[in-house]
Amino acid sequence: MLRSFLMLAAFFGFTGVALGAFAAHGLKNRLSAEYLAIFHTGVTYQLVHALALLALAALAVHLPGRLVGWAGGLFALGIVLFSGSLYALTLSGIGKLGIVTPIGGACLLAGWLCLGLAAWRLG
Repeated sequence: MLRSFLMLAAFFGFTGVALGAFAAHGLKNRLSAEYLAIFHTGVTYQLVHALALLALAALAVHLPGRLVGWAGGLFALGIVLFSGSLYALTLSGIGKLGIVTPIGGACLLAGWLCLGLAAWRLG
């Protein structure tokens, strides 16, 4: 788990910074202010959860059980679905892609719930 979470954190951190820079410099004149804000929301959630994956990598060594693994998997899936759908929506203009966003958000919430349950079980 340690290596997987570290690699996911690095990947999502790197791509989050790159996408943020891309939006700030390459998209500011191509997207409406509304779509640029939506893209920025995707970047923000991606970077926050990249840091959460980094923290999980450190915690995985100390927290027994499957809940930490589930939390990391749900964070990764949530980033792909939540942030990815926002990127796709803003770049393509296809509003129906927004249907995927709440599923990604639910994955992120479930990841935090798993982490909370893992902490609760510590006693």
